Amino acid sequence: MLVKIIKSDCLCTTIKDDAVFFIFEKNYSMIVFTLDAGGTNFVFSIVEDGKINPKKIHKPANGDNLEKCLKNIISGFEELATINNKNPDAISFAFPGPADFKNGIIGDLHNLPGFRGGVALGKMIELWFKVPVFINNDGDLYAYGEAMAGTLPFINNILKKSGNNKSYSNITGMTLGTGFGAGIVSNGQLLQGDNMCAAEIWITSNRVNPEYNSEEGVSIRAVKYFFSKFSEIPFSECPEPKEIYFIASDQKNKYSFAAQKAFFELGRYLGDAIANIITLTDGIVVIGGGIAGAKEFIILGINHELNREFKKLDGRTNKRLTHKVFCLNYERELKDFLQDDKKLISVPYFENIKIESYHIPKSAYMFSNFDTSEMISLGAYFFAVKQLKKTNT
Repeated sequence: MLVKIIKSDCLCTTIKDDAVFFIFEKNYSMIVFTLDAGGTNFVFSIVEDGKINPKKIHKPANGDNLEKCLKNIISGFEELATINNKNPDAISFAFPGPADFKNGIIGDLHNLPGFRGGVALGKMIELWFKVPVFINNDGDLYAYGEAMAGTLPFINNILKKSGNNKSYSNITGMTLGTGFGAGIVSNGQLLQGDNMCAAEIWITSNRVNPEYNSEEGVSIRAVKYFFSKFSEIPFSECPEPKEIYFIASDQKNKYSFAAQKAFFELGRYLGDAIANIITLTDGIVVIGGGIAGAKEFIILGINHELNREFKKLDGRTNKRLTHKVFCLNYERELKDFLQDDKKLISVPYFENIKIESYHIPKSAYMFSNFDTSEMISLGAYFFAVKQLKKTNT
C-alpha cells in the first residue's frame, strides 16, 4: 500500500524548558552511583540528591572478554568515588538481559558474550564496594526515571496549571535503538515480573506483519531494512538511521521519500505496540532512544496504525482503541488533551447531587524531551532510594 507522507510543521518545541523542573523538584539526600551498560560502551554517573553530576566516566564494554569487562566496571565505579570524594549509599544500574536481576546474576547476553553461563555481578560489586547493589533492565529504569522525574510529572503538572484536575499514575517507557525495550510503572511502582523482568515488548507479536516480532520493525536494523526496501539500495550499503533521517529531511534528495517511508513503516510497528500497551495499562506512553530523533516521520506511522479498525465477525468494524489518544508532541493535540472535559452526572433519585466524571477516556503518547541515558540514571537512583527506604523502615 502506497501512503502519501506529509511532514507536519506543528511539532511542539516548548515542552523541554518546562519539564526540566521535575528532575530536581524533590530533595532526596542520597548518593547513588549508576551505570548505563550498553553492548559497546559503559557510561558511569553520580546522582546526588536527585541531581546528575555532569562529570561522567566512559569505558569500553569489552563484552567478549569477561575479565576486562569486570575490571572496567570496577574501575568505572572507583573513578566515580574519586570524582565525588564521597562513598555512595548504593550502586544501582542498568544491564542488558536475559538476567536474574533480583539476584544480580547476568545470563547469556548476545552483545556481551563474556557473561555466558551466568555471572553473579551484583554480589561481586556489593562485596567489592560494601554497599547495596541493584541491577535492573535498562527499559525498566528508563520508564522509572520518566515516571519519577520526567514525562509523567510534567504531564500532571501542565494539567494542573491548565485548570484540569485529572492526573495520571500509569506510564510505559519505550526505547528505540539497537533493540526495542520497555518498562511499566503504576502508582510509583515498577512492574518487575517474577522471573527476569516484565514488559519485554521486543518479542511481542504485531499486526503489521505477524511473521515477525515487534523488534524486527522497531530497531536500527529495521530502519535500514525498510530504507533498503524502498530505495532499492542493498542493505549492506545502507547508511545508519541518523543519515537516513537527514535524507528524509532533504526534499531534494532523490531518496527522501524512501527514507520517510522507512520511518513511517517503523512507526506502524511502534503504533501497534502503543495501542496494545494503552489497552492493557490505560495510561501514558513515553518514547526515547536514538531513533526517536526522527519523530516527525515516525509519528505519522504511529497515528496511521492507531486509527486502523478491527473487523468483526458480522462484517462491521470497531475502533482500534476505546481511548482517545493524543500525541503530545503536537501543539494542537496537547491543547486538546489539556482541555477539561468533566461532566456532571446526577445520582438517580437524588438529582440534586451530582458527581464529576471524566467521561471521555483520554490517553496520550509523546517522544520524550529528556536524555534517555540520564532518565535511566535517574530511574536507577530513584529505584535505589525506594529500596533503601524499605530496608530502613
